[in-house]
Amino acid sequence: MKLTPAQARSIVKMLDFKDGLVVAVACDFKTKDILMVAFQNKEAVLKTLTAGVVHYWSRSRNKLWMKGEESGHIQKLKSVRVDCDGDALLLDVEQVGAACHDGYRSCFYRKVKRDKLGHVMKKKFNPKEVYR
Repeated sequence: MKLTPAQARSIVKMLDFKDGLVVAVACDFKTKDILMVAFQNKEAVLKTLTAGVVHYWSRSRNKLWMKGEESGHIQKLKSVRVDCDGDALLLDVEQVGAACHDGYRSCFYRKVKRDKLGHVMKKKFNPKEVYR
């Protein structure tokens, strides 16, 4: 999915950025599995909508980043849904590779089991081999 810059600006005007950000939930467009949750500022939303590849805002690094810019594990945008308040986006994506920087397909690779967290997925890659 790609919009023109004018179309993307029109959508951004309809969103409610709390402290400059909206919540962005990445969902596999086929399986509907939740892959990750992150934040987007206006620039990240505009770039995502016009490039067709998902961009996020890193609060810890205070910068814009494209998903997969280091790993090659990009997210191709298929569609966007907006919640009723306009402050959260559900991004239907085609995930290339794994979504999680820990090496798993999804960031939600652990499940609560009594008083512990148990792994419910196997790693797709070794992060030490992919990230600097």
